[in-house]
This record gives sequence, structure tokens and C-alpha cells, in this order.
Amino acid sequence: MALETRIYQKENNVKIFKLLKQSLADIYSSRFLAKQLAVRDIKAQYRQSYLGIFWAFVGPLTTAFVWIFLNSSGTVKLSDTGIPYPVFAFSGTLLWAIIVESINSPTSSTNAAKGIMSKINFPKEALVISGIYKLLFNSSIKILLLLVFVFFYGIGFNWSLFLFPVIIVGAILFGTTIGLFLTPISMLYKDIGKIVSMGLKLLMYVTPVVYVIPKEGIMKTVMEYNPFTAIILTARDMVFGTSPEFLNYFIVIVLVCLPMFFLALLFYRISIPIIVERMSS
Repeated sequence: MALETRIYQKENNVKIFKLLKQSLADIYSSRFLAKQLAVRDIKAQYRQSYLGIFWAFVGPLTTAFVWIFLNSSGTVKLSDTGIPYPVFAFSGTLLWAIIVESINSPTSSTNAAKGIMSKINFPKEALVISGIYKLLFNSSIKILLLLVFVFFYGIGFNWSLFLFPVIIVGAILFGTTIGLFLTPISMLYKDIGKIVSMGLKLLMYVTPVVYVIPKEGIMKTVMEYNPFTAIILTARDMVFGTSPEFLNYFIVIVLVCLPMFFLALLFYRISIPIIVERMSS
């Protein structure tokens, strides 16, 4: 079987649609590689760990339990959520964890493969798809635990639960798109990764993760315009069977993310080989 020869050279005219076609072709041709990388990373994630898969949701659980304790002890007085607060808090922290993991996934997958990228030529899109596979696996574990909480607290089954996975895919698309734009920059400058991590921690407190949107004030305005709010609340409404107040905003976010994802993918495809060459020189 003859090996394909590729010649990389500087071109002044970047043909976007041609690059996009090549990128999609590489995604298809590297689907087996992406799957193998995902399986390898998932196994490595829980290897030599006594608690194993428990670590997939220990973060959201810990954060939720802190706020449950603060609320139940009267240390922090929160507005009524309309549902049992433990379910409200855990659903919020779990959904937030999925979004944060989606944002960090492209960077972590690319950094983990820096060693082989400088030695072996393979479609870099395989790293992105591999990260999405891992996101779907880890998210499914979190969702199963959330369903346990929902039925344990007597909320029960509702038909909107069937739409919940669609909302999760939208959340992963949103986070991955942001992560793809950030990955090349964060690989060049490590400060970016620290700024993103710190910014996401602060952003959580202007998103209705562990408390509801205030009825008035500047925080109400900030939360309502915050795109993370639409994702968190729409997903939560689908779980609890309530009317999704921010559904239209969520649909707009997904529609915007679809072209932005492919633009981010092209940015990733063009920049990563240059960054790897610079780092290995």
C-alpha cells in the first residue's frame, strides 16, 4: 500500500472551504485512532485508583455538599428553589462540571499528545474527537448519578428527560468550541490556562449553579445575559419537567456554536502544527 505524501508550505491564500473539507475528511479517516486514544485515556484515568470511576463525580458532589451544608445550617440564606435543594445544588454543580470539562478538554488532549505530535504525523482532529468521546463517557456517568438523586428525592420521571441528552450535547458543543479557540493560545502561554481556570471559578458565581437568579438588581441582569445560564437552566428544567424559560436563548447559542465550532476547528488545524514545530525546535 502506497503511503500518502504531504507537502507543507506557506500559502498566502487560505481557502477556508478547502481546509474545512480536508478537516472533515481527516476526522472521518482518523475515527478509529480517536476511539483508541479515548479508550487509552479513559483506562489511564482510573488505573491505579482505588476509588476508580468515583472520581468522575467527586468534584460536583463535594461542591454541592458544601452549599447544602451552608444552606441547611443557616450560614448562607438562599432563595427558595422550588425543588429539594440537594437536587438543585447537585444538578447545578454536575452540569457546570460538564461544561468546564468541555472547555478544558481540547487543551488537555492536545497537551497529553505533545510528545507524539512532534514525532508522528497524524490528523490532529483525532485529538479533538478523542476528547469528545471522553466527555461523553464521563458525562454519562454524571447523568446516571443525577437520575439517582432525582428519583431518590421523589421528583420522578417526566417525558422531558428524553430531551436532556440533547441539551448535554449542546453544552459539550458550546464548551468544546470555546476550548478549541483557547487551546493554541494556552499552549503558547501557560498563563492563559491559569486565567481560564480562575475565570471559570468566578463565572460560576454569576451563573445559577447553586442558587436561583435574583428577582432584581444587577446580578439578575448579568445572570440573564450570561450564556452559561441558558445552558444550566434549560438542562435543569428538562430534568425536573418544568417549563424551560431560557429555551429560546439556548437554541440561539447552539445555532451560533455550530458555525463557530467549524471555524474553531480550522483555527486549531492551522495553528497546532505551527505551535508543535515551534515547541520542538
